[in-house]
Amino acid sequence: MTYGLGLAKSFWVTLRRLAITYWEDIRFLGRRYRPENLPYRQSAKGRGVMTVQYPKERMTLPENYRQFPFLLEEPGADGIRCVACGICAQVCPPQCIWVERATDSQTGKPLRKPSAFYIDVSMCMSCGLCAEFCPSDAIKMDHDYEIAAYQRSFLWGLDRLVRPLDHHAQIHPKAHSAEQAERRRKAAQAKDG
Repeated sequence: MTYGLGLAKSFWVTLRRLAITYWEDIRFLGRRYRPENLPYRQSAKGRGVMTVQYPKERMTLPENYRQFPFLLEEPGADGIRCVACGICAQVCPPQCIWVERATDSQTGKPLRKPSAFYIDVSMCMSCGLCAEFCPSDAIKMDHDYEIAAYQRSFLWGLDRLVRPLDHHAQIHPKAHSAEQAERRRKAAQAKDG
């Protein structure tokens, strides 16, 4: 008869995990929550139960992590990369992006920049389609997941969405360097041809 064998196995797994956790704590005695040991302890190679002491400690986010979109601002007089084409608003599944194109006050002709750009982050599903389809690479996905606020409005405008190019280089270093190499290659190709 094997009554209770499954229960005994589950208790054994729990007991083994508990023992491994204590063994790892002894191995890292006094150093278990130091910043240099956290990447190993929080990785797939780490054994046992690891508690992150949030908010003092934060798990390192992978480079491809995406939360909410932001707009890139070029250094210098160029300003925002966005040309107000509206493709991001068209491809957005929950339709949480609104773009208004600026117009010239004297001639009334549309300009290649937004006068207003809004994202309702309470509806945003962080899919990244807006960043993927943006023809001017103006939209990137941020790592900022702490958006608690005292207001109920999560409608972000240009004042909250615009971030410098350095911010993108900091959170996505590999993607940023690849994009910059591609831009230099295209510029050199256009100059030669």
